[in-house]
Amino acid sequence: MPGYGLPVGDLIARIGFEDTRELWSLSKDGADIVRAAATEELIPGIALSEGALEVSNVDVGDQLISRLQMLGEDFGTEVEGWQVERVRAQLKTEHYFHGVYYPKAFQVDGRKYVHGLAALARRAGARIFEDTPVVSIDSSGIRKRIVTPSARLRASHIVLAGNIHLGAPLRRLSETLLPVWRYGAVTAPLGDRLAEVMMFQGSVSDTDGIDHFRIVDGDRLMWASPETTWDARPRRFAGAIARRIRTIFPRLGKIEIAEVWGGAMGQTVHGMPQIGQLRKGLWVTSGFGRQGLNTSAIAGRLIAQSILWGDDRWRLFSPFELVWAGGSTGRAVGHAVGAWTRGASAAAGALAHYRERARVQEGVREARLAKANRQAGTRTPASPPRRRPPPGRPRPERPEPPVPASPAASPGEGEGT
Repeated sequence: MPGYGLPVGDLIARIGFEDTRELWSLSKDGADIVRAAATEELIPGIALSEGALEVSNVDVGDQLISRLQMLGEDFGTEVEGWQVERVRAQLKTEHYFHGVYYPKAFQVDGRKYVHGLAALARRAGARIFEDTPVVSIDSSGIRKRIVTPSARLRASHIVLAGNIHLGAPLRRLSETLLPVWRYGAVTAPLGDRLAEVMMFQGSVSDTDGIDHFRIVDGDRLMWASPETTWDARPRRFAGAIARRIRTIFPRLGKIEIAEVWGGAMGQTVHGMPQIGQLRKGLWVTSGFGRQGLNTSAIAGRLIAQSILWGDDRWRLFSPFELVWAGGSTGRAVGHAVGAWTRGASAAAGALAHYRERARVQEGVREARLAKANRQAGTRTPASPPRRRPPPGRPRPERPEPPVPASPAASPGEGEGT
């Protein structure tokens, strides 16, 4: 799906509306590059599936409307706003409220995609020396020098695309990234239970970035959630992921985790990727965070076009400078912030559910009261009870009934003369 790790509103506040729209357009171009390569003909078994749904943990319908207007009208992105009822018709859980659906978004098997790109590059004539460490780099002059344990190379351009794995020769650059390990799992086959709780076939992520999941192989769930700022054994998170799945979808019951894995990513302080030229002929592309598939594709395209044709659109990323990530202290702070974010998200979600239940209960009470009032209105109204006078006050005298008037005398009747 298009976009970056930094929300659109924050981007506009930092670099302005027009530059944000240019960057957003580039992210869409990156998604198109990935889609063009991720075909069964070029990469067999890529398992491309369509559609992505971003759901909210809290009830923010008013914010949803403004966001849809901005994405659709200002940024030319095809999006749909889903009301709570539609989200919960697709995802049988009360944890989620409104959603934003991206029909043109897609997902692929990331491992097969990377291996497929390597195969395509070799087929085009590229040579890949995997696991070959670089001992030193001399980036001065027109012809730069790269030294490995067994060779020396010269090049007019060097692209530093090693993310947090750049190592000793470029430690100052790698220290501008906060290393984050994210862990994912695939469940054992769930059978018909999965179809009962999840109808949506694309990927689902929440607005707080806590959970990301989708259906794979028909009846299994792929789920990513836990994060650390240190390299931990992935298997230790199997229980946490299973519990998280049961929290979101309690109707699934007991969950068996079939496989767990982890991967490291580099997160910048400002949340945007590092794309640009450090000095003439020395390029950097890293720090993509969780939004790396489309943004790494456009980074490669921008750098290649600049080297070949002088395209300078990479300068749109210049406001996002290299900022030291804080070293070991930064890792500790990053982990604390991540834990706080998850806790705050859980608290906000709990409050939203409490308010929702309160609204439902209030609606039930009002419905009962309205029903009682209707029933009361259909009965024959009783005579109002006669009010007794207060003690000590004399009773009012009841008026005597009127005496009927005497009939008028007939002519010829009366006293004689």
